[in-house]
Amino acid sequence: MKNTSQTVCCSVNSTGRVLVVDDHRQARESMAEVLRAAGYAVQSASSAFEALKLLERNKYDCIVTDLKMPGMDGVEFMIQIEQRRLGAQVVMVTAHASVATAVEAMRHGAFDYIEKPFDADRLERLVGQALRHGGMVRQDAPPQGQGGGAVPPEMIGRSPIVQTLRERIARIAPTPETVLITGESGTGKELVARAVHAASDRAAAEFVSLNCPVLSAQLMESELFGHERGAFTGADAQRIGRFESAHGGTLLLDEISEIDPRLQAKLLRVLQEKSFERVGSSQTIRVDVRVLATTNRDLQEEVAEGRFREDLYYRLAVVPLHVPPLRERREDIPELCDYFFARCASRIGREPCTLESSALQLLLDYHWPGNVRELENIATRASILGSGKPVAADELRRWLIVPPQPQTVRIAAESRGVSLEEMERKLIESTLERFGGHRAKTAEALGIGLRTLSGKLRQYGYAPREKCFSRAG
Repeated sequence: MKNTSQTVCCSVNSTGRVLVVDDHRQARESMAEVLRAAGYAVQSASSAFEALKLLERNKYDCIVTDLKMPGMDGVEFMIQIEQRRLGAQVVMVTAHASVATAVEAMRHGAFDYIEKPFDADRLERLVGQALRHGGMVRQDAPPQGQGGGAVPPEMIGRSPIVQTLRERIARIAPTPETVLITGESGTGKELVARAVHAASDRAAAEFVSLNCPVLSAQLMESELFGHERGAFTGADAQRIGRFESAHGGTLLLDEISEIDPRLQAKLLRVLQEKSFERVGSSQTIRVDVRVLATTNRDLQEEVAEGRFREDLYYRLAVVPLHVPPLRERREDIPELCDYFFARCASRIGREPCTLESSALQLLLDYHWPGNVRELENIATRASILGSGKPVAADELRRWLIVPPQPQTVRIAAESRGVSLEEMERKLIESTLERFGGHRAKTAEALGIGLRTLSGKLRQYGYAPREKCFSRAG
């Protein structure tokens, strides 16, 4: 019997291939019907996992995806799309529209978003705009095999510390060595990794990345090394892993400190011998891959605590590269603001946002716990909500995180008869709930490491991370 969640329209008049992803059948079929009536070739999936399987076999020009889905939510699905560098434009559909949702979606490459219940004309118009935008992006990109490979990413800033970073990248990139890129969350470690790849002799080959914290141990092994059909439940087809995909090019292991200890030995072997076996296979595969790794943790401390293999650390940290926090390069903030305002204006079709002098001074004085990523989010938020006038300091102030003084927190806790430990637990649990159980996002929002968060949750009686994977997305 035909699966209605995978119905394909093969109209010869189609002007683009669209994938609709939504776990609610009525909403999914309604969106697909609207887009088919507009002349698009539409395929649909009932979950992000099902959609990822379709993306392995088919190419789409636009993906329309729901935000709230069980197992893997829309933002996490977008991260997976982003990592695979598929080139498809993404339109997010949400019944819980908010500025935070829009900013998070756009940060990971969403073209735009639409609220449920959706307006058919707006959906059709958004998809059309997304397809036109995607066409312009492809026209601007150099043809494959021409143009000299990867385009170096823009590294904004003229501060001495950034100039030094650029010089180190220029020295490191031409070598074949493994690079460990360290820095706080949000500083731009992946941008630096892409700059290393673009300046290397592998620039014409693939740059493949894997976000280590978001996957369970079993899925991580499959993502890294691939698997054979029937290797485990759900492995209904052979899968090529990231190491094979990156053959001849560069593989980025993002937040390597969070990789499962059971996989660290296998990863060490690949780095040493340049060979591995797919899950469920005894055939050895040899690869030529340069590995870059990032971490926001002190790996030497992780080694001392027994959470990270010492031999793997030394294999990764052949060439260390540190990315400075934004508070150490405040002189770059005006240029970064101009860059983010201009980029967002181009994306949403408005004039670039501007700041009053008091607003700029507020940003210069701020402590930036979220670094450049936080500045980008604030610039995007100001661009979306702006009235067209220069943004005042009072408009920005409510979006900035004011760090509580320890004594103030203690007095507040004691005045309510609540211990600091209980306040901490309530904060962690409410943040975890806000991110739908997603531990990596919760840890990032709280400014703590994923292992620290997991330890706290174990104290509170939460199940181990692997058992919570489907809930965490």
